[in-house]
Amino acid sequence: MNAILSYMKRNYKILAFVALLAVALWSFIPKQDIVKNDPDKDRLLLELMTFVIEKGHYDPAKIDDTFSKGVYKSYLESLDPSKRFFIQSDIDEFSKYETQIDDMINNKDLSFFDLTYARLKKRIKESEGFYKEILAQPFDFKINEDFNVDYEKMPYPKNDDELRNRWEKQLKLSVLSTITDKQKIQETPADKAKGEEGKTETEEVKKKTFEELEKEARESTLKSLNDYFGIIDDLDRDEWFSIYLNAIAERFDPHTFYFAPDDKDKFDTSMRGSLEGIGARLQKKGDYVEISELIIGGPAWRGKELEQGDIIMKVAQGKEDPVDIAGLRLDDTVKKIKGPKGTEVRLTVKKVDGTIKVISIIREVVEIEETYAKSSVVKKDGKTYGIINLPKFYIDFENKDSRDAAKDVAIEVKRLKEQHVDGIIMDLRDNGGGSLKTVVDITGLFIPQGPVVQVKSAGKQQEVLSDSDSSVLWDGPLVVLVNNFSASASEIFAAAIQDYHRGVIMGSKHTYGKGTVQNLIDLNQFVRNNSMGDLGALKTTTQKFYRINGGSTQREGVESDIVMPDRYSYIDMGERDQDNAMPWDKIEPAQYKPIKNNFQSVIANSKSRMANNPQFKLMDENAKWVNEKKDNTTYSLNIDKFKAEVEKTEAAAKKFKALNDYKNNLKFDALSYEKAIFAKEPELAEKKERWFESLSKDIYVEEALNVLDDMQPKTAKGNAVTVNKKEKMVKTR
Repeated sequence: MNAILSYMKRNYKILAFVALLAVALWSFIPKQDIVKNDPDKDRLLLELMTFVIEKGHYDPAKIDDTFSKGVYKSYLESLDPSKRFFIQSDIDEFSKYETQIDDMINNKDLSFFDLTYARLKKRIKESEGFYKEILAQPFDFKINEDFNVDYEKMPYPKNDDELRNRWEKQLKLSVLSTITDKQKIQETPADKAKGEEGKTETEEVKKKTFEELEKEARESTLKSLNDYFGIIDDLDRDEWFSIYLNAIAERFDPHTFYFAPDDKDKFDTSMRGSLEGIGARLQKKGDYVEISELIIGGPAWRGKELEQGDIIMKVAQGKEDPVDIAGLRLDDTVKKIKGPKGTEVRLTVKKVDGTIKVISIIREVVEIEETYAKSSVVKKDGKTYGIINLPKFYIDFENKDSRDAAKDVAIEVKRLKEQHVDGIIMDLRDNGGGSLKTVVDITGLFIPQGPVVQVKSAGKQQEVLSDSDSSVLWDGPLVVLVNNFSASASEIFAAAIQDYHRGVIMGSKHTYGKGTVQNLIDLNQFVRNNSMGDLGALKTTTQKFYRINGGSTQREGVESDIVMPDRYSYIDMGERDQDNAMPWDKIEPAQYKPIKNNFQSVIANSKSRMANNPQFKLMDENAKWVNEKKDNTTYSLNIDKFKAEVEKTEAAAKKFKALNDYKNNLKFDALSYEKAIFAKEPELAEKKERWFESLSKDIYVEEALNVLDDMQPKTAKGNAVTVNKKEKMVKTR
């Protein structure tokens, strides 16, 4: 959890120890001229990085043959993810190093990297001839042949002929996909073309022949590959060596990562500034790029079409032809997607269910205000309820007077109380976490004083972080909404509310399952008289946090009291899907006293409602369909069969369109104080209306309100959930 870095300031002894040893270790380095692509610098980086990880990591993996095999596999996958450069004889030659990388790390031996780097450069040069030859001639799309894009299970080509054949099939699939997209655009009714420059409703659009479209698609693919190979030619040894270093770093756990100097600058910029673009974080996924996170307040997040897990296959600027990004480096894909405010980018994405969709996004500056807590009220069955949306647990440690999530949520709770609400929903869906301090303070708004979370560093006793304020700001009915992407601080809050029996957790079966804390360490601080240039930085896992009941949220996440079906119900998402994620474990529980609430009947009622709700039934059916489709990786290269399969998938997907068209017939409204502001700030009113509109289509919020209904007292007015504020809490250790 990157945003817990401030907490690390209080736990820096391990890292200080590392720094002390590192200074002693490296102070003898003689001064020399800064040289790019310097093997001595590479050896220094290798030794320094592994040394810092071994001394500073919470639970460093043993560097042995098993570790070596993991590095070997990850490194080759990073170098050649679609297996279109190396052939089997290369792998046979490389394989003798599979169990030797651990020894080579200890001996600062770079021979494996040198071998793979030289061979990759040679194979890349050879492959340039393949694609230019292949794309010079039209493809025959009447032949019955298939291509499987599950590169992980695909063997390496046996020889050059087999490699060329693989290139031909890959390019054929890319061109076929582009042709199909172009034909769909041509088949769009004329009235939908209105608004394009130089066209009106009445004008007929001249359709291009198949031969013309096929030629355009080959030219587009050729241009994309020329750009790709041009970028590869510009990469120097340092950039390839960073890939090798990260194959090593990431074997310790998925969140340990080496930042080369340029990458660290980009990381710092993204952490402190706003960028013009679509507002999404990306990561490599095989040959393509996956949406790993949508930035709160960004145009992609507001558009609701792009989702975490979507695979970007092509990128188009405005009305220009889409460019296939297969094989492009992540940085170069990002450059194509980013752009000036107000310009359009069109992304061709593969959804989790296998459908292909073109999503148009107008680039904007990410609005920081959208990351702040906000609230709404809604009337239901004569009751008034409040919903607080918290996109992240934000705080500014440099300025104690600035806004933070805890202060803002407290204000929203007070405002909702002034509206005389009968229950509150805390919406933490898609909340990736943030500050540890704020989550402790926010939890304290809903519980009497007591422990909230436990934090443990390597070799130390756990530290219990508690809410010390005995007052409770809200003691009424409480529902916490979570999903697969609620992570870190969100999981701490949900776990504490659950462990205290304070409220009901609703949403995906499990939250994300990230129970670790990372620290960003500047490697330059460990080297005296360094003239080798910037050494970059290392992000490494230094702590784990635990629930007050002793269990970790790592891998397991928090299991909802009321599990609500969603598109990912049958797919492993989050930390548990990472093969090298740190394990689940438990420590001694903190001493705390749960509140005497019994939600069993409330949970049973909700389950019964959802079982009989057509919309939830359809959602569960959609989730099963998505699970079935996710492993479909074989495509026909016969155009008729390819189009038939696309049409079949799209027809099946239409059945689930009702999920997007759903309306819950509830009217969400602004709080009283806001309505006076709206007249002076129409832009604020428009933003809030967009949020209210999304809530009115949200079946999960609707069911959360039903649960709040069930939590209401049956015999008298007031709050169903009460807390005895005079109950003495047992002191924590």
